[in-house]
Amino acid sequence: MIRNPKILDRKRTALLMIDVQERILRVMRNHEQLVENINKLIKGFKILNLPIFYTEQYPKGLGPTTELILPNLQPDEAIQKLTFSCFGAENLFQRFREKKLDQIVVCGIESHVCVMQTVLDLLANGFQVNVPIDAISSRKEMDYNAALMRFSNEGAIITSTESVLFELLEECRSDEFKQISKLVK
Repeated sequence: MIRNPKILDRKRTALLMIDVQERILRVMRNHEQLVENINKLIKGFKILNLPIFYTEQYPKGLGPTTELILPNLQPDEAIQKLTFSCFGAENLFQRFREKKLDQIVVCGIESHVCVMQTVLDLLANGFQVNVPIDAISSRKEMDYNAALMRFSNEGAIITSTESVLFELLEECRSDEFKQISKLVK
């Protein structure tokens, strides 16, 4: 018997947080829940010692990554971009390939712009993309829902923060399990 190859595998998985910046965060729907779940993902990936990447869209205009998240990302540095998709962000996709990371968990804002274009480009380049719906947002509910439909239609895996973390854990016999269980409560 084999496991489903789409189940997240620690050796192949990275977290990509897109553009959770000061000036735009406040106008996102459910931004408190968004920040809470992104922080859970970041902390969980750190517990599991998995790679984390994050971008900032035109920080001169939109400001830096929010201080509600930034301390959890240290010592990593933001990847600056001017394109909506992360495809144009400092050879990021090439870095994934070089590190043999082909399962990318994508979170951030806005669902229907930067997140969507990144998800579509990742899929076009052969990556498996997992999108936790409680860790992405848009200003308008209609745009958020349209993004979810498009993700699903294009082949991304729609999931949740807790599902991602427990897939990566795989079992409950470890200190990591105890730490992540506390994190999601």
